Amino acid sequence: MQPRSFFHGLRRLAPGHALILYYILAILVGSVFLSLPMASEGAPLPFIDALFTATSAQCVTGLTVIDTGSGLSVFGQSVVLCLIQLGGLGITTFSVYLFFFLRLGVGVKGRWLINETLLHTPVQSLRDLINSIILISIAIEAVGTAILSFVFVPDLGLSHGLFTALFHSVSAFCNAGFSLFSDSLIGYRGNMTVNLTVMGLIILGGIGFLVIREVMDLVLARKSNGRSRFSLHSRIVLWTSGLLILGGAALIILLETNGALAGLTGREKILTAFFQSVTARTAGFNTIDMNHFRISTLLLMIFLMFVGASPGSAGGGIKTTSLAIFLAILHSRLKGNPHTNVSKRTISTETVTKTLALVMLASLVVGAALFFLVLVQHPGASARQPDDVFLKYFFETVSAFGTVGLSMGATGLLTTGGKAIIIVLMFVGRVGLLTVAYTFARRLSPTATRYAEENIMIG
Repeated sequence: MQPRSFFHGLRRLAPGHALILYYILAILVGSVFLSLPMASEGAPLPFIDALFTATSAQCVTGLTVIDTGSGLSVFGQSVVLCLIQLGGLGITTFSVYLFFFLRLGVGVKGRWLINETLLHTPVQSLRDLINSIILISIAIEAVGTAILSFVFVPDLGLSHGLFTALFHSVSAFCNAGFSLFSDSLIGYRGNMTVNLTVMGLIILGGIGFLVIREVMDLVLARKSNGRSRFSLHSRIVLWTSGLLILGGAALIILLETNGALAGLTGREKILTAFFQSVTARTAGFNTIDMNHFRISTLLLMIFLMFVGASPGSAGGGIKTTSLAIFLAILHSRLKGNPHTNVSKRTISTETVTKTLALVMLASLVVGAALFFLVLVQHPGASARQPDDVFLKYFFETVSAFGTVGLSMGATGLLTTGGKAIIIVLMFVGRVGLLTVAYTFARRLSPTATRYAEENIMIG
């Protein structure tokens, strides 16, 4: 089949089906490569483990059933790195770029895919948008690699150090959380360079490509004495992200000063608290063992994982804008205002409906996945099981859905059925809500049936 015929065939698919197909194909190809003998240091990976790893990498999650640094060869690590890059930038971005490259143009479906994953307002040139996304991403990852190499090259040698720096830079910017160290970044907990660089990459990768562009445009406008201002979308993303990072770090310090952070120096406490507050929002790296945290801190981490990153970014979760709009909806309704206002702007009814649908659907998906995961892992469990069993799987479920990658150790205990559930959850967390957003955000048909209204008691 000719490439042009293949892509013409893809364009005939429904938008949601096309988006899902792009991810499935990348995951299956990655699974085949990871199951090859040359991808492992020892025996070849069982296909279920290769599928789990490929899904986790493509969906930029970071949950692993094999140590990436010691269990995979350089070839296998390179496959994971490519999947992370594809998943972080989005299969849709590369697909649309290929449409341009083959001079097929971008039709209605292609534009929908871009708008749902990247845009909050239309742009004049999709070609320029895709090019700028790729160039900005490569530039940020290159800078991250250069900075991290100053630490990893002296420790690991030139070639291994450079590859490790590149791997962690891409993994951090794409919010994947994969690490070549068996303890993630715990060994560099007190290293200021590693902590600040990785946190900076995670934040940049998590706020969304268009917010980065707006920040750059604002800086350039000020240098040229021009006028520019942030869109409402960017203001919500930056304010919500900043409050979650600062609030999360403050609460971790408050809750764990005499707990998990006890014995650390003042600088290490601050770095660890901020790092975990940042990484919980879909990145998946850690500089401290999650099992050392109090239950209250773990519940805070679960909340941060559920919220996740921002729209148009490499991260998952319900997104920072959904949290902000959800709180704005509650505030407006409690005050008796039928409209949802944010920063002297009224949010459209369509966006309000989509936000409520996303939050409710995400809660239902997590709840259903947790039920089946516990059922598969402990079919005969009772209330006499250890107290941390439920919490571990709850943590694992939200981590998979939010494409975070943090774990309390449950990943290594997963049965084949448990792995299958987490694989589906990671996939849904990365691409499913986009399809749901499209379904619920569609304009109502003019022939939609409407019946007489009747009130019922609630609350």
